[in-house]
Amino acid sequence: MEEIGARGGGFVINRGVHTCVEVTEKKKSNVQVFINGKLAPEAETSRSVANSLLAETKEEYGITISHTVAIPIGAGFGSSAGGAMGTALALSKVLGLRLTYNQLGRIAHVAEINCKTGLGTVGPIMLGGCILTVAAGAPGIGVVDRIPLSEEYSVVAGFLGPTPTKRILASAERRRGVNEWGRITLESILAEPSVENFLACCLKFAEETGFMTEGVKKLAHLAIGAGAVGAAQNMVGEAVHALVLDENAGRVAEAFKKLLPKDRIIVAKIDFQGARLISQ
Repeated sequence: MEEIGARGGGFVINRGVHTCVEVTEKKKSNVQVFINGKLAPEAETSRSVANSLLAETKEEYGITISHTVAIPIGAGFGSSAGGAMGTALALSKVLGLRLTYNQLGRIAHVAEINCKTGLGTVGPIMLGGCILTVAAGAPGIGVVDRIPLSEEYSVVAGFLGPTPTKRILASAERRRGVNEWGRITLESILAEPSVENFLACCLKFAEETGFMTEGVKKLAHLAIGAGAVGAAQNMVGEAVHALVLDENAGRVAEAFKKLLPKDRIIVAKIDFQGARLISQ
């Protein structure tokens, strides 16, 4: 499973998933996951990560994982990868496991593959910035590069609706088409690795693969018309993210309000550090 993955690219933003883990000794191990305060039996990926780490111990524990998610779920913002990597980092620390950053990343990556919630988002969120995954695979196996970008940029995103990743990844025919266009798109980006070309190529990929809806097309045009450097569709989700100079962020957000309510618009800075432990 560590060799499986996807090539692609995107931006890591400073809004995502904050994870807290509580551990108590039990006669038999069990794992519960909460998302924004509600029990989340559907959070298979985080539970899979926890079970993999439990297998590294000889004790039995009751584990409570609490995710605070500040991005839409199921819309290509990487919430499952963020939750998986956050669980790996926090639980490994609490259990006293001696695992490296890449080892934890591989556990999170494999959980995403097994649960069909993603194919290659864990590696990029570990690095931060404007990411290009040029060779597929788990952290330490795949190859992740970056397009250099200064800190004067923000991302403005608009969310129309969720797209179940599991449904997309379950279709072999859809995966073949995505893989072919993905190869063409990545080659075009690497031929001119600028953020302008990156976003233009990504938008074309969304159109050629059939992911782009009329709403996505309208949001992308609104963003570019309002002064964005470029815009692309989230993969996989009915959402658009636009790269903007900080001074234009408000203008692009206002343009999105022509189609979306305020609570479906996100303005965020780019995160250049990636997934990390935070002291409590």
